[in-house]
Amino acid sequence: MAAAAPVISNWNPSMKHSDMERWICIYPAYINSKRTRQEGRRLPKENCVDNPTYTEIRDVLSVSNLPFLVENKKYSRENSSELEFRGRVRVQLRNVDGTLYNGDFPTRESIMQHIASKIPQLKTRQNKSGDSYHQQSQQQSNASGSGGGGGGGKKGKGKRR
Repeated sequence: MAAAAPVISNWNPSMKHSDMERWICIYPAYINSKRTRQEGRRLPKENCVDNPTYTEIRDVLSVSNLPFLVENKKYSRENSSELEFRGRVRVQLRNVDGTLYNGDFPTRESIMQHIASKIPQLKTRQNKSGDSYHQQSQQQSNASGSGGGGGGGKKGKGKRR
């Protein structure tokens, strides 16, 4: 039997650092090199990764000795609501008394830089050659568009009689 999802309530000043509401949120857009700062990227482009997913972030955090929680949330600056762009990861940064949970990660930026540096080393990234999802969709659209009469373009009104 599956465990029930933890209940998250609204924030108030009396909450402890160990409460999930106080954990930091990381969306994949924060470390996506294809995004601009306006679109939600938080790190410099050279430190970011091409199209990370919440599952890759989860895989990196599961090894890094930090408590985390995956939520099915959509980033507010994300235009698409498809499943591949959904997902938020909450990470505990501090203990109950306010001390750091892990001294290697004093800030949220240090956690994001760690995640962005480890994602290219994942086995799922080693097998990919570029962005295979978009390459497949382009190949399918090219194949379906080549079965007609001519070079495409505007349809026009047709012949006048």
